[in-house]
Amino acid sequence: MAMDVERTGFHERRRHRRRVYVGLTLLGLVAITVWVSLLEPASPTVERNTIFVSEVRQGEMLRQVRGHGTLVPREMRWVPSRTRGRIEQILLRPGARVEPGSVLLQLSNPEVEQAALDAKSALARAEAELAGLVVTLGSQELDQQAQTAVLRAKWIEAQLRVEADRELAGDGLLSSIQLQISEARADSLETRRKIADQRLGLASQANASRLEAKRAEVEQHRAMMQLREGQRKSLAVTAGMHGVIQENPFEVGQEVAPGANLALIADPHSLQARVRIPATQARELAAGQNAHVDTRSGIVDGRVARISPVVRRGTVEIEIELTGELPPGARPDLSVEGRVDIEVLKDVLFVDRPTTGVAGSRVELFRLEPGGDHAVKVAVRLGRASVRVIEVIEGLSVGDRIIVSDTSRWEEHERVRLE
Repeated sequence: MAMDVERTGFHERRRHRRRVYVGLTLLGLVAITVWVSLLEPASPTVERNTIFVSEVRQGEMLRQVRGHGTLVPREMRWVPSRTRGRIEQILLRPGARVEPGSVLLQLSNPEVEQAALDAKSALARAEAELAGLVVTLGSQELDQQAQTAVLRAKWIEAQLRVEADRELAGDGLLSSIQLQISEARADSLETRRKIADQRLGLASQANASRLEAKRAEVEQHRAMMQLREGQRKSLAVTAGMHGVIQENPFEVGQEVAPGANLALIADPHSLQARVRIPATQARELAAGQNAHVDTRSGIVDGRVARISPVVRRGTVEIEIELTGELPPGARPDLSVEGRVDIEVLKDVLFVDRPTTGVAGSRVELFRLEPGGDHAVKVAVRLGRASVRVIEVIEGLSVGDRIIVSDTSRWEEHERVRLE
């Protein structure tokens, strides 16, 4: 009878083969992983119509700085209230063209009107008093002149009497005592005449002083009357200049105090640009530099007229005086872009400014290969910058074409394919 023979080592060999298979599998996976990691990532594909390409050029490069702002009038003024009052009527609203005598609004103030009447009456009263004083003092001076004339006549008569008595005394027809009496009378009249002349002179000076004081009083009343009358007339608020009303912050029925700004008027034909330049770009700004203002409907030439000495919110404000003719539609508060010419660089390499182009920086840009089907990343050192172009120090040559639009989504790739 046949007997079964026990097979030894079978399970051990099976386990051994299993270990070998697992080890080979793991070794294969490791090899595949290493092989895949050594492979370069596939170049991404970029559509040509989604990028901007610029060619490196050599020659003169105009450096500019740029900012945004608005057109503002060079001549602009607030029309203030000269007196307290209540707005009864607004005759002209913002946008209306005005002349110096145009009435903008009408105020009312009974106290001002009454004060003007009182001042006018006070002036008339003072003028009447001056006229009466002139007559009174003139009459008194005439009386004194008449008295002085009488004394002068008596003195002359006494002088003649003395001469006659001397002749009579010389002929022995008149005693010496009578002659002495005549001479004494003549001397007395001469003294009285001199005193009368002095009194007449002093009276004239006193009268002139009194008249001068009264005239000063009259002028004071006249000045007060003119002030009050001016306040009364100022209740009809006028523009005071040629221009267009920009603002009118009050409404009918409101009370306004003296000095309140009732309307803003500007001359729309005399405009300038007020532009804010980033402080980092404003270091080389100077008055008198050429500038250009883009109004979106035309570019107007100008020059830098003023540079603010302070920095606000990271910008420096400049004023550009416009030397060119403004296009139709230009008006105050129109948003504009201003560019200022800083300098002209001679014989330098430059290219349109990439989105990552910062003056004096090192950047990686994609340069198109010959044929233009691929672009490869290159390191570039940039120099001085302008609004639209930037200087190339190293990394590119004349004629190289680079992608200047945003390439941040390909920054992990060294090469891209263009379609």
